[in-house]
Amino acid sequence: MYVEQTLRLTDAAILKMLTAAVAKATEIGQPQCIVIVDASGVTLGQIRMTGAKYLSLKSACAKARTSASIGAETTTIPEHVGLPIAAATSGDVTRLGGGLPIVIDGQVVGGIGVGSGTPEQDLAVARAAQDAIEAN
Repeated sequence: MYVEQTLRLTDAAILKMLTAAVAKATEIGQPQCIVIVDASGVTLGQIRMTGAKYLSLKSACAKARTSASIGAETTTIPEHVGLPIAAATSGDVTRLGGGLPIVIDGQVVGGIGVGSGTPEQDLAVARAAQDAIEAN
């Protein structure tokens, strides 16, 4: 077969995820940069909350793209590979915490990356965004 059907994120899903992520970041008191990409790494939505570190927008994007590409949390990249792969890709691939794939019905449809807090804070915000659409 030469064609396959794929799932994709809708505008409503992106808005719901961003809203949930911002709410969680506000709840924990850590302004965040949040980036959502589709399965090919194209940015579908992003926000840099007031007070979030502006350079964290770049790392949040790398986290989202990495997770979409590998279909796993960014921290699954082995530690000894982290720096070399980041250098080899000009920072496009990262093992920094805060990147999660977006998986629907077993299919990777995108990735979310969050940055500006600790790895634990970033991950909590990313999970809140995931939960917002997985509950439906």
